[in-house]
Amino acid sequence: MNSSNKADFCVKQLSLQEESMEKAGPVCVTGGTGFVASWLVMRLLQHGYTVRATVRPDPECKVDISFLTSLPRASENLHIFNADLNQPDSFNAAIEGCIGVFHVAHPMPDKELDEDSVTKKSVQGALGILKACLNSKTVKRVVYTSSAAAAVYSDNGRDSVDESTWSDIEYHRSLKLFGTSYVAAKTKTEQIALKFAEENELELVTLLPPLVVGGFLCKTLPASVYLSLSMILGNQDHYKHLMRQNMVHVDDLVSAHIFLFENPNAKGRYICSSNQITIDEMSQFLSAKYPGFRIPTTDLLKGIEGYKRPCLSSKKLLSSGFRFKHGLDDMYDEAIQCCKEKGFL
Repeated sequence: MNSSNKADFCVKQLSLQEESMEKAGPVCVTGGTGFVASWLVMRLLQHGYTVRATVRPDPECKVDISFLTSLPRASENLHIFNADLNQPDSFNAAIEGCIGVFHVAHPMPDKELDEDSVTKKSVQGALGILKACLNSKTVKRVVYTSSAAAAVYSDNGRDSVDESTWSDIEYHRSLKLFGTSYVAAKTKTEQIALKFAEENELELVTLLPPLVVGGFLCKTLPASVYLSLSMILGNQDHYKHLMRQNMVHVDDLVSAHIFLFENPNAKGRYICSSNQITIDEMSQFLSAKYPGFRIPTTDLLKGIEGYKRPCLSSKKLLSSGFRFKHGLDDMYDEAIQCCKEKGFL
């Protein structure tokens, strides 16, 4: 993406290449209105796929999904289906006849006490979707969007994590960090999904992204973008989550989804992380790049304490032939520009 496109990201929604492509699919994307899922829908349409995007039922039509339905090629190749993780069977219609499924939807808890219910909803929803894929007789591969949260929390002393590592939920709980319900749900869902797929000979690939940053199509400010902009927004309570963060551009993440779906040799878990940055490095980077914002200095950050996440190794993904196209500059340029255009900055 060139610099002029970056500046107009949210207005132009990434102009598509003018090229003749055969229609492919259909494929299903669950949770279509989310940050990652909406980008994935956009890119799949660009690649010539017919896409079925699931959204939660909205009987009163209060949710504006025009950012999906107005995408290039959407009028012909995008179909919206109502489905909810609370009712796993509701995904059957969207999945029937598909050649692939991208399961991105995840229940987001409002309270930390929701751990059991969130995990149950996540697991049962995923299993319902995988069963629908089996019953379809047409789905060739499923790509599940897990999370680095399913790998980075373990008391093993390792400074680098690969796909062999699983998070220890009790260890995360002992750290007294917010989000144990998310860590538990993502970890257990991925483990159970992989086991189900192996037992039923269903091709399943899982992706483990860290903090996802970049411009966004959806109407609301994504939580990961909000966290990444904590120093710009002045959210001091969130600085402790930035002690050492792994990051990936949303475009690279959705490109990895499509790459692994189309790669016949893809199998198992894949970490998808392009950059790691400490809180001090982030302060210096943001101060130099965006002098118009009041970024806290490294001296002001000395008293901040938090969990220093191990480095995520994307060696397996890179060894399969995938290449990252975006770095921190693109992540922040596009996130900031999009926030300005949508009134969040």
